[in-house]
Amino acid sequence: MACTVQRKKPSNKPSNVYKNIKIVEGNAWVTGACEPSIVINPKNPNQIIAGNVLDELHISLDAGLTWSHSKLSSNLGVYGDPCLIADKDGRLYYLHLANPDGMAHESTKFLNQIVLQYSYDGGISWSSGTGIGKNEPKQQDKEWATVHPETGQIYVCWTEFDKYGSDNPKHKSRIQFATSTDFGKSFSKPITISQTEGDAKDDDMTTEGAVPAVSKDGKVYVAWSYDAKIFFDRSLDNGKTWETTDRVIAQQPGGWSQDIPGIMRCNGMPVTAVDNSNSPYSGTIYVNWTDQRNGSDNTDVFLIKSTDEGLTWTDPVKVNQDNTLTHQFFTWMDVDPVTGYIYIVFYDRSPYTNQLTDVALAISKDGGTSFEQMTISDSPFDPVKMVFFGDYLNIDVYNGVVRPIWTRYEKGKLSVWTAMIKNSEFRIQN
Repeated sequence: MACTVQRKKPSNKPSNVYKNIKIVEGNAWVTGACEPSIVINPKNPNQIIAGNVLDELHISLDAGLTWSHSKLSSNLGVYGDPCLIADKDGRLYYLHLANPDGMAHESTKFLNQIVLQYSYDGGISWSSGTGIGKNEPKQQDKEWATVHPETGQIYVCWTEFDKYGSDNPKHKSRIQFATSTDFGKSFSKPITISQTEGDAKDDDMTTEGAVPAVSKDGKVYVAWSYDAKIFFDRSLDNGKTWETTDRVIAQQPGGWSQDIPGIMRCNGMPVTAVDNSNSPYSGTIYVNWTDQRNGSDNTDVFLIKSTDEGLTWTDPVKVNQDNTLTHQFFTWMDVDPVTGYIYIVFYDRSPYTNQLTDVALAISKDGGTSFEQMTISDSPFDPVKMVFFGDYLNIDVYNGVVRPIWTRYEKGKLSVWTAMIKNSEFRIQN
């Protein structure tokens, strides 16, 4: 049953400023539309590509106003965790998990590798799939990728499980890395970049949340969560070699697996990004996550940064601009490669005294020192704990065109939405 709106304060969003677009909707009582990913084609910013579990693909040719819909197929199987990226020449990449037998958890081959499918023709056709990190019977999960802004080299990180979900203390997890120099047709043999192994339970003591970032001079950075800490590693030679000792760059009180009322499962894993613009903050590395240092009833969004290639880090800055005992969760970040502005999207309950949820967007124009925050969803929604809500939302930004993407629950349906936002002033795109 929906909650009655109990508003603490006036909304910080003027009415009808942000045009919300529903991309897709499905029944929430099966594996519904969630875990969305989105990318703006830098060669043609009017083309935007989105995906969501398990195998859905959506393409817009008018900057996000209207969408065509299809399903991705691969002989390696398509099973969620969609990650969409694009290079400067318009090549599109859709990464996901493997399900080669189509039997999911019932098959010994489930999650046997990470899969990348590429499109060189603007999403008209897609490759059958390139496997990454196959190492049976170990299982490969929670992947993310990035692409070099000049060369198009692809970098992928993920978690390898000895046996996913296992309580056996002999079963461990670790962070893997691989790269492609031929636009996704093949990948290097994976290397393990985490020195500390976690358990295999898919919980706080599991090593997860690796999101790579690459600078325009080929330095690769990645952070992940484990044991209520944020770990960090780097490669200064385009992914060839990595440091031999992981750095702990921040604490994550409460761990990455967070209890949020109305949400079945909530991850606070970090997102790593680097400023590749020509702004005064060019080269700065940013890491964004959520934790509960302010109390288990007060999840907040945080950011740290490094201006010396990851050697030293600032203290955490709280991104959400409220002083309430409420939850802000499921954060994702992008840095505009043209302006250097930082955009962070997250769910926000600060206006309410119950579990009604808005979507908020915070922007920093000064390298993460300060943030402005605005609500971008038209109205709040009331999630239901027995419905799987996915593990993340997403955002992509290119030259002032801002496209967040999120999941919404309403009346037994899960849907995926974006908002038409252009430039740093948070205005509707014309």
